Amino acid sequence: MKQLGKQRNNRPNVVVFFTDQQRWDTTGVHGNPLDLTPNFDQMAQEGTHLYNSFTCQPVCGPARSAFQSGRYPTQTGCYHNGVPLPPDTATLAQQFKKAGYQTGYIGKWHLAAEEPVSEARRGGYDYWLASNALEHTSEAYQTTLYNNDCEPVELPGYRVDALTDAAIRYIDQHKNNPFFLFISYLEPHHQNNIDDYPAPDGYRERYTSKWIPPDLAALGGTAPQHLAGYYGMVKRLDEAFGRLMDALKSLHLYENTIILFTSDHGCHFKTRNKEYKRSCHESSIRIPTAITGPGFHQGGQKQELVSLIDFPPTLIDAAGLEVPEEMMGHSILPLVRGYNEKWQEEVFIQISEAQVGRAIRTKKWKYSVSDPTKDPVCDAQSDHYVEEFLYDLEADPYELTNLIGFKSHQEVTSKLRERLLRRIAEVESEHPTIEQAPVRGSGQRKVKEREITL
Repeated sequence: MKQLGKQRNNRPNVVVFFTDQQRWDTTGVHGNPLDLTPNFDQMAQEGTHLYNSFTCQPVCGPARSAFQSGRYPTQTGCYHNGVPLPPDTATLAQQFKKAGYQTGYIGKWHLAAEEPVSEARRGGYDYWLASNALEHTSEAYQTTLYNNDCEPVELPGYRVDALTDAAIRYIDQHKNNPFFLFISYLEPHHQNNIDDYPAPDGYRERYTSKWIPPDLAALGGTAPQHLAGYYGMVKRLDEAFGRLMDALKSLHLYENTIILFTSDHGCHFKTRNKEYKRSCHESSIRIPTAITGPGFHQGGQKQELVSLIDFPPTLIDAAGLEVPEEMMGHSILPLVRGYNEKWQEEVFIQISEAQVGRAIRTKKWKYSVSDPTKDPVCDAQSDHYVEEFLYDLEADPYELTNLIGFKSHQEVTSKLRERLLRRIAEVESEHPTIEQAPVRGSGQRKVKEREITL
């Protein structure tokens, strides 16, 4: 028994620091000039920075279902908000628990249809201090979560700090055995009841009239009203991330803890539809991601395309556990070790609530289709899509010129159509048709032969 205990104690701890609605370009390593994320930036440089990282579903609940299960939202049935994660779903918590890990969940769940969340709807986590819809049970300076006994717990401080304090307490109390801790923040998501981004007092003022990403500068949306508060929330999240890492270091756990920082989706500030996400655009799907700890120290910046669906098998693999066959993603450990010859050349995105849509993103191209006849809440998929968007991400990284239908881009569109249909068949076991967009003039634009398959 002593030998077994020693073996378990040597396994790495795992911490997921999960933000909500955070754009990739809020980080310094992605060129943001405002020094919002020095702790994330340092971790990305010392560990492994996944430069091209994307969600597989740009809305809260579906993205979370993919993270907890390792399966696409249409496979679990959680393809829009409000759909509970099926009780028989094999989850990350269950995988780690079987290996002797203590498991804890703190923060926003969004995978149940009840508040508080009953034990059967918690995905198998042992320790529970969470709310199904944190945006509805709390405000910036009033945080209410529920414990294992479904009792309300009021936590003091700004909401980011309240969750971080709870996480540090959990780590301290569980430091003697391997643990898997998932911390799910609401920030920098908007506060629904006021449709605003309430930063800590004094933080909004720091970032008023500061740097604006090119898509927001061109398209406007609610950025003039909300971007400063949004940046203030990101800044406080990064400070909390630094505190969490300091706690791990002071408890002598840092070197043996895998830490993943990522988000569920981005934010386009009502420039692409009537909401803040739910579109194929980079502002909706591209997320900041870095990982450090055993297996990831000095991994460098990886330019390969990585999806949120790849994170569950990555964490399981890095902990030395067997990845379940039903998980759809791939561990990135081979990338970190330099084996990238067979890595995926595109990521696949399902879109719901704003539309029934599907998209792929390659290193150079973005291609998206939708079915305008379907109900984006009631219908999970379609048997007939219509081409909607094509972007050249090298020439137009903030997607300001839609190239769909351009005569010059017909061959590239044809190749992307084939690739998207192949991914739909692999994930959904369906074989829909895609209606081509009307051909239109393209002026002097041309696509070189070598660019067609990039």
